Amino acid sequence: MATCVLTDAYVSWHSQDLSDHVKGGTLVYEAEALDDTAMGDTTRSNAGGLKNWHADIEFYADEASNKVQQLFFADMGTAQTLIVRPVGGTVVGPTNPNYTGVGIPTSIPLVSGSVGEMQMAPVHIACAGTLARATE
Repeated sequence: MATCVLTDAYVSWHSQDLSDHVKGGTLVYEAEALDDTAMGDTTRSNAGGLKNWHADIEFYADEASNKVQQLFFADMGTAQTLIVRPVGGTVVGPTNPNYTGVGIPTSIPLVSGSVGEMQMAPVHIACAGTLARATE
């Protein structure tokens, strides 16, 4: 079984590589389960419905030009391209797929944290189009 320890994930938003500002995150792909159980069935049955995806990425806050706060403040509620892959410095392939989707950021804390701590900027990106998986 192949395993992966995340140490150099690639995250790009609006054509800007923000990988060096990422502490962690998740990219979730899902489908609705629509109940299609009918009379006479003795077990519940479901049909696949609409697909959905979202990303929750924890960034280190940075107010510099084309960095976290500036990009997401300007793009709040606006569809842009998100690209994520497990290993940044490695070519895209079957064990390092490239996930690309158009999403909209729905929240970012502009100032948060406590004395002596790094200021973090967790961003939620909601689906605004399909999520593609490329291995070439």
